[in-house]
Amino acid sequence: MMNFASEEKSLPQKISEDIISLILEENLQPGDKLPNESILSKRLDAGRSSIREAMKLLASRNIVTIRQGSGTYVASSPGMVEDPLGFLFIGDKEKLVHDLLEVRFLLEPSIAAMAAAHATDEDIKKITALCDDVENLLDNGEDHTMKDIEFHTAIAMSSKNLVVPRLIPVINSSIPLFVETTGNRLHNETIESHREIAQAIAAHDPLRAQDAMYLHLVYNRKMISTCTI
Repeated sequence: MMNFASEEKSLPQKISEDIISLILEENLQPGDKLPNESILSKRLDAGRSSIREAMKLLASRNIVTIRQGSGTYVASSPGMVEDPLGFLFIGDKEKLVHDLLEVRFLLEPSIAAMAAAHATDEDIKKITALCDDVENLLDNGEDHTMKDIEFHTAIAMSSKNLVVPRLIPVINSSIPLFVETTGNRLHNETIESHREIAQAIAAHDPLRAQDAMYLHLVYNRKMISTCTI
């Protein structure tokens, strides 16, 4: 059986919760600009690098929107950010993991193929960098969950399909569950399959990208089946 006991929160996670509290206390509305890094660093008594990581975490959860050269803003639909698909209210987490994986099999190989067809040089640079980040975190035995989410999000955004970004919550909600369920044991498989996906997208090879993403999900399915027997 799976163990869903919560692990101690990381510093960026704690700071992200403090930022949410600040948004509520200041009664900031969707589209309102947040204080800059320097001000937040002083108010929350945290380093600027930790503030940046917390902001990335909040951005991946659609709580804030980071606009390069402009600042960070409250997202347009912050009321839906915590659990947009209502997974919190699904009691059978074991079945939820399996069912989420089925949906990812339906979506992600095709999304990867679209990304390979439409990704720009900037998209490819970002996907490759995130691939490196996940690999480094795994090699150092650190939590790679958020970078993993950013990696899959970057692929989805590279599809240039207007609907696909709306499907990102399905992917993002499943990744922490998958990592927890597998006990983070898919070390080499994650590195190799992520690398193959990134290289296929960089080569603008849709079929290769589709197959690579499919294989990545197969690794997850095998490990999840082993862990939940």
